[in-house]
Amino acid sequence: MTLQTRISPLRRSPAVLIAGGAGFIGSHLCDSLLQRGNAVICLDNLFTGSMHNIRPLLNHPNFCFIEHDVQEEIEIEGEIDRIYSLACPASPRHYQKDPVGTMKTCVLGTINLLELAHRKGARVLQASTSEVYGDPEVHPQPESYLGNVNPIGPRACYDEGKRAAETLMFDYHRTHGTEIKVARIFNTYGPRMLENDGRVVSNFIVQALRGEPITIYGGGTQTRSFCFVDDLVRGLQLLMESPPSVTGPCNLGNPHEVTIEAIAREVLTYTESASPLRFEALPKDDPKRRKPVIDTASRVLGWRPRVALKDGLQATIAYFAMRIAGESPTLVPALARRKRGPARSLLSSE
Repeated sequence: MTLQTRISPLRRSPAVLIAGGAGFIGSHLCDSLLQRGNAVICLDNLFTGSMHNIRPLLNHPNFCFIEHDVQEEIEIEGEIDRIYSLACPASPRHYQKDPVGTMKTCVLGTINLLELAHRKGARVLQASTSEVYGDPEVHPQPESYLGNVNPIGPRACYDEGKRAAETLMFDYHRTHGTEIKVARIFNTYGPRMLENDGRVVSNFIVQALRGEPITIYGGGTQTRSFCFVDDLVRGLQLLMESPPSVTGPCNLGNPHEVTIEAIAREVLTYTESASPLRFEALPKDDPKRRKPVIDTASRVLGWRPRVALKDGLQATIAYFAMRIAGESPTLVPALARRKRGPARSLLSSE
């Protein structure tokens, strides 16, 4: 099933494909690229992506939505200049729900997008993850660190899947000369996160707003580094448009390290919630520390996060408060035309 709009040839320069474009990060990237004048093709199977995230874009003359799973071969008409590979569930709750499907998305999906890039002569950016470092024995984590990943654990479908995706990117680069970029994304938060995705920030905010106990796994002393989604999207675009010699991997994340308990208490403060803290056992292979070394991004891309944690949390809390209060708009506009058929965009000459 395909939701689509027609893209005028006079306004489609250049064309960008975003696989996973209806997801949390992907939808923000769609917004930003459209604002920059790009024609955007959003590809998503809606496993964790949502039509709500892209609803305002559906009647934009330079936007096209295709419902398609990247595990299947991708055929898209017309020229494509850039491909962002973001299609994969990113939270343990979702990627462990179908671990084989997660691995297929990472491997088969990456191959299909690389094959498309090879046919179109497009540059492709792989959204990798800090999870390639596993439960790190080196802190903070530079791109040169090879990681400490359990290949048979419950998180391996995602951790090893993303590592395999990086391997494929560099093999296509060496074998076919494909222009590639690999971004290792650290914890990212902001509006449009799923309220049931099990991630730290969304969990804490939703529990606080509902007056439920704040669930902290482990003792709360494990750390994360949280990057606001606007900063991340800016970093992805800078990496994509960097010189061809800059392939990555490139860490993108906020080097400000905070404990899980500290985040919980900040959320309680900003929501003015009376929710108690509830401590539970730490899941297997859950990393104890996370902090990126961003020297490469700073030196090569001129990128550093700009949004302070306080400001980002307050914006995210406001989003979830609206969602929970039931004030969100209708998910799919009545004007959007649905059509069954193969996954094809309509970059037409009409």
